[in-house]
Amino acid sequence: MDEMHVVVVGGGLAGLSATMKLAELGVHVDLVSLTPVKRSHSVCAQGGINSVNHLTRQLGDSEWKHFDDTVYGGDFLQHQPPVKEMTEWAPRIIDLMDRLGVTFNRTPEGFRDQRRFGGTLYPRTAFAGATTGQQLLYALDEQVRRWEVAGKVRKYEFWDYLGPILDENGVCRGCVVQDLVSMEIRALPADAVVIASGGCGVIFGRSTMSMACNGSAASRTYQAGAKYGNPEFIQVHPTAIPGADKLRLMSESARGEGGRIWVPRRPQDPRPPQEIPEHERYYFLEERYPKYGNLVPRDIATREIFKVCTEEGLSVEKDRLCVYLDLTHLPRDLLDRKLGGILEIYQKFQGVDPRVVPMKIFPAVHYSMGGLWVDYERTEAGGLRIGSPRNHHTSLQGVFAVGECDYQYHGANRLGANSLLSCIFSGLIVAPSIVSYIEILHQNGQRKVSSRLVEQAEREHRQRFESLLARPADGENPYTIHQELGKVMTKAATVVRHNDELDRAYGLVCELQERAARCGIADRGLWTNQNIVFVRALMDMFPLAKAILKGARLRDECRGAHFKPEFQLPSITATDPAERRRQAEEWCDRFEENNRRWLKSTIAVCGPNGDPEISYEEVDTSLIPPRPRLYGVVGGEVIEEVWKERTLVKKQALRV
Repeated sequence: MDEMHVVVVGGGLAGLSATMKLAELGVHVDLVSLTPVKRSHSVCAQGGINSVNHLTRQLGDSEWKHFDDTVYGGDFLQHQPPVKEMTEWAPRIIDLMDRLGVTFNRTPEGFRDQRRFGGTLYPRTAFAGATTGQQLLYALDEQVRRWEVAGKVRKYEFWDYLGPILDENGVCRGCVVQDLVSMEIRALPADAVVIASGGCGVIFGRSTMSMACNGSAASRTYQAGAKYGNPEFIQVHPTAIPGADKLRLMSESARGEGGRIWVPRRPQDPRPPQEIPEHERYYFLEERYPKYGNLVPRDIATREIFKVCTEEGLSVEKDRLCVYLDLTHLPRDLLDRKLGGILEIYQKFQGVDPRVVPMKIFPAVHYSMGGLWVDYERTEAGGLRIGSPRNHHTSLQGVFAVGECDYQYHGANRLGANSLLSCIFSGLIVAPSIVSYIEILHQNGQRKVSSRLVEQAEREHRQRFESLLARPADGENPYTIHQELGKVMTKAATVVRHNDELDRAYGLVCELQERAARCGIADRGLWTNQNIVFVRALMDMFPLAKAILKGARLRDECRGAHFKPEFQLPSITATDPAERRRQAEEWCDRFEENNRRWLKSTIAVCGPNGDPEISYEEVDTSLIPPRPRLYGVVGGEVIEEVWKERTLVKKQALRV
């Protein structure tokens, strides 16, 4: 059989791990990256990567508990077999990265150090200071460079993916890319294409994501016919530095090492935070969630911070919403050793030393749980059948998706430090799946690619580029349109969502899309034309923005990061035991009914003008039955008691 040929789009952790594994399996890889590989957004990940190890096992931890924490944290909206497989592979992945040279922090005894992250009670997160993503990325980059020297990998850095090449049967035969320096457009024939292009945070204007995270590769694949899953689930990270240009992440690792979130009990207390005595500080997460404290999952922490600042009026500053993230009680040597990377960022951009003065932080758009829909094949034991051509295969034959741009692992909310794990895991397991897929193509005599098809795709994209280049320079400013899009999306589809605002936002996004279609091109050059690249990316933001808004509008419930106050289940307010019990029974009735209606994935298909057509898909929850997501909230113990009783009755009925 001729040498297999695959294009990987994206040079972050998912793309590099897929490239490394494909090369190991004898596949030639063209690696396409919008930026230099070592500047991919994975380099910005700070806090760590999750797995069970022998130390956490001594505390009672296990792969099953990691699995349970992940699906519980994601509000049971992810298919469980892929998640189970990921958590079982996690210890091996950490060992692999350790052997590849990642400088994980160590205990004095020489063991890998681990810390707690949100949504778990175990110190499950391995880390390399506060620059874990950078260390993982550099280690994988070294491995890919080895294969590059061996002739198995060819890098296309500073190249933009324009779309897949589909034959008359809808089978992917490669993709078309553009050199962002010479502006050359070229077709890359291939047996399969892997999209590993990361998230779409730039749709919201300002976010913690890099400016390259515009979602264009996923959007172009979606517009070519791929399904998009759970677009409405956007993670807003609870702790970031508000900035005029962008929002800079302050990692969850700060809380994992003992950082505390608080506000003065007196609104806008003018005293320096160091002078405010302990009894006048409101540690609201610790009071409301005593079991998990500052390490509740991100969606819960974000909503509580938002509520404290807006509804309760306790923002630290009057004209800027923020709360304190306090590390000043921790030893300086610990902070420098374990959190040095993020402390330097804060000090650089705020001019204040967070070792001495509490940081001022506020939530920011951070991650997309949704993404390109991908398939999987389940084993009888409930895991993944490794090597199945279905694993991570999108609805477009021959197109696979891995990393943040797929929807598979995080459901309605991602637990911190699971993202790096899911990126590396999905990249590693997609490789044998692709080899199996190509072998089937070969057996069916379908590997031959028509040169006419490739030339036609290249010609069509060149014509589109030339038509963009021919636009008048006096049209609307595309950068202004992008700013307006970001404001609309941030207002309507982040922490709190309301149906009337979502309807209004959808109409505004449609208007902005029409205006963007007429925006001007100021640069006519055929060398590093950033203006035209931005306009093209802007146009491709609208289909995803519409899918996010429509998915959120149709989902009338609260689940994970998707929160509509009018559909929130009521709290237990009664003090009388009998009345508390009655309220808990009613709560559980409503919870069960809500799951019957909404425990399903949103599936978007791109229709005319980028308008999404929404359907729903059942979720495989056969391994861990859904249960109320309480995290030890004050008053939740009676709900938990009622639910356990109901579960026991159901189990007994099944035995009979």
